[in-house]
Amino acid sequence: MKFVIQRVKQASVKVEGSVIGEIEKGYLVLIGVSDKDTEAVADKMIKKMIGLRIFEDAEGKTNLSLADVGGSLLLVSQFTLYANCKKGNRPSFIEAGAPDKANQLYEYIIEESKKSVSVVQTGRFGAEMEVSLINDGPFTILLDSEML
Repeated sequence: MKFVIQRVKQASVKVEGSVIGEIEKGYLVLIGVSDKDTEAVADKMIKKMIGLRIFEDAEGKTNLSLADVGGSLLLVSQFTLYANCKKGNRPSFIEAGAPDKANQLYEYIIEESKKSVSVVQTGRFGAEMEVSLINDGPFTILLDSEML
């Protein structure tokens, strides 16, 4: 499982020209799922994501968590995080999870995140989406379950 976590001042996602998810201060999280992933892996990733201390405190040090700043989440499925570009110039996506399993885990991540974060917005699994953000920093972190 891969999470690309971007600390944002604002982020939104549109489907067919309509905004379906929007947050102010918080994280825009692009989520990639592989066939090897499970709810236990998702739990570990969610715990790490929510516990990250990447917001600045009064002294300018990245010492505060999402909860400490009252931040929100915008969770967007992104199978292309599993693009394999080793051969040729056309990426292969065979390492991405099968759509049914990936969607089930994406929905699980959403529901589990809502237990810890008061504002959780989402994209739409499998849809063509337009994602906009104002990256704060910029501050972007890649969490890979194989590295945790």
